[in-house]
Amino acid sequence: MDAFLNEWLWQEQHWLPPGVGWKDIEMNPGDGRFPLPRDLLYTLPLALAFMALRFAFVRIIALPLGKLLGVRDRVRVRAPSVPKLENFYKCNSRQPSQSQLSNLEKQCGLSQRKIQAWFRHRRNQDRPTNTTKFSEASWRFVFYLVSFSAGLASLINTSWFWDQRECWRGYPKQPVAETHYWYYMLELGFYISLLLSVSVDVKRKDFKEQVIHHIATIFLIGFSYCANFVRVGTLVMLVHDSSDFLLESAKMFHYAGLTPICDSLFVVFALVFLVTRLVVFPGRLIHATLVLSREFFQPFFGYYFFNALLLVLQALHIFWAYLILKMVYKFVFKGKVERDERSDVESEPDEEEEPDDEDDESTWEQRKGTINYKLASLANNCVLNNLTNQRNSNSRLPKAR
Repeated sequence: MDAFLNEWLWQEQHWLPPGVGWKDIEMNPGDGRFPLPRDLLYTLPLALAFMALRFAFVRIIALPLGKLLGVRDRVRVRAPSVPKLENFYKCNSRQPSQSQLSNLEKQCGLSQRKIQAWFRHRRNQDRPTNTTKFSEASWRFVFYLVSFSAGLASLINTSWFWDQRECWRGYPKQPVAETHYWYYMLELGFYISLLLSVSVDVKRKDFKEQVIHHIATIFLIGFSYCANFVRVGTLVMLVHDSSDFLLESAKMFHYAGLTPICDSLFVVFALVFLVTRLVVFPGRLIHATLVLSREFFQPFFGYYFFNALLLVLQALHIFWAYLILKMVYKFVFKGKVERDERSDVESEPDEEEEPDDEDDESTWEQRKGTINYKLASLANNCVLNNLTNQRNSNSRLPKAR
């Protein structure tokens, strides 16, 4: 295995500029920490620790905080136990076609109306509650806020924070500070935990884009660490964290029903996102990796691979910016943010419940009461119209006489 890795994976031309070998970047113990691929193994237990910490955070902090802010869950009717329908729901489709409904009607002995009602109840039953969505948003908010604050504090006094050419001066023999090492490890561990829990998290309309984003981010952080692109990598992570905690805070207030605060935070988030992801990220960071880096070394495989991952992230930024601008348009012209364009698929309003059986006595009584009420209202309107017409005709009689 070592021979295979040394021959194919750890070839110098993949990871180092032309003319630079592994021996050229060896450091003495007193020179500082140099990134080593084996350091990334620590991120796996960190990811599991993040998942355990999230579990504790939700129960100790998120749930009580949600109750304090007034997060309420909608009461939903649970679908009765019908094994054949349940098996079809899990294995085939959540919305059966007309032909499938006919087959299920023969198998279960239920009317199509009852089967359709069962599937409505079952789909609503699977939709995540506001409490679940609030807990997820609050967990991400806390991490992104702490990560952004710690990252900004560790980078604001560095030379490459203000001048991106310093990201490459002396490359690849650049020692990594202890704070930046932990910044990398914690960020990578967190994104691995998000990828591991993506199947149980709230699924959104941009679910595929989110998975691509997580995978690209993991490869980006891991590869940039191994290739010692740590300086520019810390700036990339800082730019992403700068707007993420604002989005999660806006979601928290949205699920709590505090619309004015949610709308205000969303406007701030939109401004920060558009500036950092569409101006700063391509104009400063991608420009630094594509153009400024060539002043210090010739392009090699790591150069092309790293920039390809950055361009994938930029494509996702443009996609999300389009969704955000749609929401800004609604906010400006309709006065409020009606709903998140990248909201979760299951968070749309519950499907309207209909009577399960036309022959059900209680249902028929309710329907009859509704019909009688509408007929009475219609009759009253008709009487009022007749009286009005009668009064108008009487007022014209003297003139006629």
